[in-house]
Amino acid sequence: MEPAKSVRFNRDLHKLILANGQSRNGFDVDNFLVHVNDLIGMQPSDLKAALKRAMDGEEVTVNVTHDDSVDDEYSIAEPISIKFSDGQLSISASFATDEYDDEEATAESFSTLLTPYLKRHRASVTNVEMNPNYYHPLVWDVEISCSPRARDMADLFRIGEGALALLQAFASGELTRETTLDLLRSGNAQVLIGQEEGPWLDVKSAHYNLQSPSGKISIAQAVARFANAEHGGIVVVGMRGKKVPGGEIISDICPVPVNGRTLRSYQTAIEQHLYPPPDYLDIELVPADGGSLVVLHIPPQPEEHKPFLVHGAIVDGSVEGAFISIVRRRGESSIPITAPAVHATLAAGRALLRRGEIPKN
Repeated sequence: MEPAKSVRFNRDLHKLILANGQSRNGFDVDNFLVHVNDLIGMQPSDLKAALKRAMDGEEVTVNVTHDDSVDDEYSIAEPISIKFSDGQLSISASFATDEYDDEEATAESFSTLLTPYLKRHRASVTNVEMNPNYYHPLVWDVEISCSPRARDMADLFRIGEGALALLQAFASGELTRETTLDLLRSGNAQVLIGQEEGPWLDVKSAHYNLQSPSGKISIAQAVARFANAEHGGIVVVGMRGKKVPGGEIISDICPVPVNGRTLRSYQTAIEQHLYPPPDYLDIELVPADGGSLVVLHIPPQPEEHKPFLVHGAIVDGSVEGAFISIVRRRGESSIPITAPAVHATLAAGRALLRRGEIPKN
């Protein structure tokens, strides 16, 4: 007996019929609307066969909504849809941006951006083009081909969600500290794989050993590097870096074990070894690959608070608890603030005190 289809097309009703017997209408002859939960367990091969039977024109579109009513007239469709054309299924993501320099170059930049993320998910960009029906803002349509092996349509839809999150973050032209933080907080850490570490991003595959003096000093130094830098930064614990020619890229997600004391342990280590405390330092847990990452966000700090000092230093592999270390971030490496720079800062402060002018904190 042939197994039941996860979705089929009823030609008489012109509806998609789900495995649970529910039916889904369409906007018109070549457009259907389904709920996002309908995609769970829906096999790509079944949907492909159903849409082939339904096709009346050159393409069939399955729009997706989170609205419980699934009303083809009133429900709001997501900017991610499923396309069937030329005998193939693809995922389509639409996003808006206000600026671009050159259509061909912009399309190429979007494709290049998505390639590392999609390759990891056995997918690829098949087309990027500007939608001719929109002008303010400009709307781009990105077509993504996904391998259906061992996946349901919900898996393919989630790949589209990740791609859209990355595109929206990148719409300004490049990833920033703020957009990277948004991606992490929204559970889209996977789209950062293949992206470069840089002046404001550092990743570590495992927890700092916060039971040891060296581990506490190391996390304090990691935060101090960005606190002393011009643009602040983000430290992510639970992502692996990989050296490549010209720098280092994020190569994998490796969630770390957490408990009710994790965040407090990081906070305590920083409080004990970093002075002054950075303004608006955030330490939080974010979801990723079924686990958690520890994300430390260091916003840009007031110049008058610099340099941030770490109580303790690691010299030739040994902990020197009585030392004070001063570090900052430059590119992908850390450099110590020089003795002349420290001396100049102290001398300027002493000169102000001599004149009776005390800087305000």
